[in-house]
Amino acid sequence: MKRRYLLAFSALALGAASGAVLAQGYPNKVIKLQIPFAPGGTTDIIGRVMADPLGKALGQVVIVENKAGGGGVIGATETARALPDGYSLGIATVSTTAANPAINPKIPYNPLTDFTPIINIAATPNIIAVHPSFPARNYKEFVAELKKNPGKYSFSSSGTGGIAHLQMELYKSLSGTFITHIPYRGSGPALNDTVAGQVLIIFDNLPSTLPFVQQKRLIPIVVAAPARLAALPDVPTFREVGLEPVNRMAYYGIVGPKDLPKEVVDKVSAGVKKALEDPAVRKRIEDTGSQIVANTPEQFAAQIKAEFDVYKKVVETSKLKLE
Repeated sequence: MKRRYLLAFSALALGAASGAVLAQGYPNKVIKLQIPFAPGGTTDIIGRVMADPLGKALGQVVIVENKAGGGGVIGATETARALPDGYSLGIATVSTTAANPAINPKIPYNPLTDFTPIINIAATPNIIAVHPSFPARNYKEFVAELKKNPGKYSFSSSGTGGIAHLQMELYKSLSGTFITHIPYRGSGPALNDTVAGQVLIIFDNLPSTLPFVQQKRLIPIVVAAPARLAALPDVPTFREVGLEPVNRMAYYGIVGPKDLPKEVVDKVSAGVKKALEDPAVRKRIEDTGSQIVANTPEQFAAQIKAEFDVYKKVVETSKLKLE
């Protein structure tokens, strides 16, 4: 019996030592950065902006891989189940780590225990925008039209259970309006159909929507941001229209699977911060309307928990269920 315990202890010690040695040599091969949504959305934009400069900072190539579906759950699940060696990382969003887990009891991971938070890259405003054919050009006209025609309109989102879905459900409950939800496999496909006029309303993250607003192919109605945005000075915030609970920004950070060695976490975190020292990289992110965050792993973990708690309460209060 004593010999068995000694052997078990030796195996654990050897495993820990091997993990430490691997972490010290990290990285020595290509790193995959999982994007849990289709190309074209904000998550994809932020991930692709960061991949090349992060790779240069770490001294290895960082490749981006999109794996869409389930409102981000499929890609996030792959990250959660990866080996904790630092070669399979993922972009974490409010959708994958808070909103979707809050509404979906069957989700195959725990957002608070199955990931290792590394760093929150940026925070982005959210926006309600409409197709030019929608009979409203500002928030007052928008809400009046919805109340005059309950159930007539639909809105697109990045997927069932995502931040756009739950924030719009929160908006509907607080504003006394009814709009039918049309989920997609990411913001990119949702935007395509909204710009084409197949769906007239979208709730989305600003970076992916802003180019279409600037091209006047979408009309901005209201934004979730601390203050009015320089890019959209005439568009009110949810706070201004009396809907403070909806006035929440999204986050885009990097996580790994649970039990990621501290040495790996520190190197990736330092690599992101080094990449963000480049004014050109910062400008590419800030030009989307996003704000650089670059916080600590502990701060990012606290953000994830805070957002999960918020959306869990939204689901319980509004009695939301998967469609």
